[in-house]
Amino acid sequence: MLVQRLGAPSDLDPLLERVRDARLVMIGESTHGSYDYYRIREQLTRRLIAECGFSFVAVEGDWPDCERVHRSVVAAPGGAAEPQTALERFERWPTWMWANAEVARFCRWLRAWNLERPEQDRAGFHGLDVYSLWESMRAIFDYVGEEDPASLEAAQDAYRCFEPYGKRVEEYGTASRFVSARCEEEVIRLLTRTREHAAVDGPAAFAAWQNAEVIAGAERYYRTMVGGGPESWNVRDTHMADTLDRLLSRHGPGARGIVWAHNTHVGDARATDMAADGMVNIGQLARERHGSDAVVLVGFGCWRGTVTAVPRWGSPAEAMLVPPARPGSVEHRLHELMPERAVLVFGDPADQPGWVTDALDHRAIGVVYDPSFEAWGNYMPTRLGERYDAFIWCDETTALHPLPALTTPGEMETYPAGT
Repeated sequence: MLVQRLGAPSDLDPLLERVRDARLVMIGESTHGSYDYYRIREQLTRRLIAECGFSFVAVEGDWPDCERVHRSVVAAPGGAAEPQTALERFERWPTWMWANAEVARFCRWLRAWNLERPEQDRAGFHGLDVYSLWESMRAIFDYVGEEDPASLEAAQDAYRCFEPYGKRVEEYGTASRFVSARCEEEVIRLLTRTREHAAVDGPAAFAAWQNAEVIAGAERYYRTMVGGGPESWNVRDTHMADTLDRLLSRHGPGARGIVWAHNTHVGDARATDMAADGMVNIGQLARERHGSDAVVLVGFGCWRGTVTAVPRWGSPAEAMLVPPARPGSVEHRLHELMPERAVLVFGDPADQPGWVTDALDHRAIGVVYDPSFEAWGNYMPTRLGERYDAFIWCDETTALHPLPALTTPGEMETYPAGT
């Protein structure tokens, strides 16, 4: 195991050496609201794009919202000249995950970097998640109205199927268990139409295809969510992994991708108690699909600090205190052993200490956070050296800075933790 004190961006060199030949680098976070994670992740991502030629960033966010950001950072026709303008249009709660000053700064850098390069060499910014059913439906109507009128009937049929449930799409899942309310046939028809059109058209058709995939994923997600168990989680992470693979294909031969998501999605589920519950995640799926040598998984953690989160589902974001990690946890051990900031690159398991190979509690904070749960919750048993290829340690963190954004209530998809 290599340990490098972390101060300047150049201190990331050992990690850059580890990821230099990877096709996918997934960079996590143990909260959705820590400035330090976003800042270090930004520094690492800049170097991956500028020095290693990575093709795009794909985040744990909605496709339509991120498509507006993508159009801005690649300077596509009609895209916002200022990426922050696109980020401020994020509406689905919790907006602060991506509509924050830290992401805005990165996207401004990405646009400036892209403008110095030919269009085909510009790095993109995309969303992986499955929740934007209605936003994706609107985007498809906009597309077919202008580019593919023959698909309008399929789009209208899919819309009418979901329309009785309005914004409470989870009610569709409940209804599908007891009455003939399934929308699978309508969604498959729409997906088939847009997939065929995307095969012969450009970026707009690909975006429409992805929006149709979101609708199909959302239909499966809400139908499985009401049954409980791991299946809805697996639908979501499989959708994200499938989207990632489509992006690699879309960006062309030799494309390389960077993922920004929570540790619970990035870190290999097989090295946690998620596996015993039958759950998979995008880190595991990427290793299985592309090979461990082609995928580098990077986790984050802290001992204490502040975080942007909420005490209750749907509440306004606020800076909350993160107390010192509990004794016996990964974070407590790192607090005892590591400098204030460090990057750990794992190697041969035979050369790693017991706290890297043994199962220790590892803190995970979602958008909903109650520090009083620290005594018994907020932790996941983890074999750190198996879950990640590298780990970035911040002994103390501070809350990130949300942008002003219009907020609509979040759906129940990540309730109650929001990871």
